[in-house]
Amino acid sequence: MSSYIYIVGTLLFTVYGQIILKWRLNQLGSLPETLVGKLNFMVSALLDIYIISGFISAYLASIFWMAAMTKFEITIAYPFMSLAPALVFFIGVFFLNESFTWGKILGLILIIIGTIVSVKF
Repeated sequence: MSSYIYIVGTLLFTVYGQIILKWRLNQLGSLPETLVGKLNFMVSALLDIYIISGFISAYLASIFWMAAMTKFEITIAYPFMSLAPALVFFIGVFFLNESFTWGKILGLILIIIGTIVSVKF
């Protein structure tokens, strides 16, 4: 059971990285149209401490995933990664004011059912 901490760590660091990138990029605005504007935007974004933390989080998720791969078959561990969209959905709706639709809820329910079936059977 303690090996599942590697999967949970992978999920949490993955979700944090995605959410923090979206949150910060929302604050920085849209990508400009001009090439020079795009380059300035990207350099500014890449030097942003929050965006850097998102990249660090992705790296840490990779380390946790490597540890998980030493403890589980990939066919057992990987279905848990499909829970990331569910976590991102709820965090996105509640903290980033993203849209809520019943279609998204139905999709998430199907993902969760699929995860359970993949892991249990």
